[in-house]
Amino acid sequence: MDFACEVHRVEGSLAYHMAAMFALLLLMALVQAPPKKVDIVSVTGCLREQGTNWMLVAATEPVPSVANQAQGKEIPSEPPAGKNTFRLIGTFEFNLPPMKDHTVVIRGLFIKDKVSRINVTSAVEAVASCAAGAPK
Repeated sequence: MDFACEVHRVEGSLAYHMAAMFALLLLMALVQAPPKKVDIVSVTGCLREQGTNWMLVAATEPVPSVANQAQGKEIPSEPPAGKNTFRLIGTFEFNLPPMKDHTVVIRGLFIKDKVSRINVTSAVEAVASCAAGAPK
């Protein structure tokens, strides 16, 4: 075999391997895991300000919901005795200071973590007080 044939064989082999690598990368891109779905939930609890953070304490378990504001029967007449704490994010659009230390219904995107967060889409005052045992 002469040198020219050997070079052609190596170049052909390299082109084959590059095409196979490209096909493999394309296939991997197509079968990537779908993005995680973020659930919209509704929680009710005591709105507290802790430093620069807004927290919902003595809160109910998150339940699937819609992003719209709670209305009518969705708003409790008594503070619930929940055990959950959530850090509220995306609160700049909402006038939370007048609802501080009140029971509120919060709806938003649920981000589960050590201290779970809710990216708020709506906030409604339910009761002008908090549950007796709500943490400060």
